Amino acid sequence: MLMANPATLRKLVKRYEALRSAHARLGTSESGRHLEDVSYTLCVTTGTRTVLDALIAAETQLRAVPSAGPPASPAALSEVELTA
Repeated sequence: MLMANPATLRKLVKRYEALRSAHARLGTSESGRHLEDVSYTLCVTTGTRTVLDALIAAETQLRAVPSAGPPASPAALSEVELTA
């Protein structure tokens, strides 16, 4: 399994959550593109094929790092879009 830099992984998860929220509010093609871009990057970084799998992998990796801070929020895991 790929092991991403924890700081990079935390930033990607936070960015995904922010863009998912923004796209839910705005629903524009631009916000959709940004969400797709970060979703793809998160999947590549974690070596997964779906956003749900990427968030689970990120949470697992971040929990394994002693000073990783909080993993992906439960809301991100329960409301995740199933497309990457």
